[in-house]
Amino acid sequence: MFRGTTIICVRQGDRVALAGDGQVTLGNTVMKHSARKIRRLG
Repeated sequence: MFRGTTIICVRQGDRVALAGDGQVTLGNTVMKHSARKIRRLG
């Protein structure tokens, strides 16, 4: 079984944007559809 999530990062000059899906699953069951997987540091 593969486990993971999709995260994308885009950089343009000195600006960076990160995005990820918000779905948490357990097998085929969606446990949460609005999880925060990316958080600001600092």
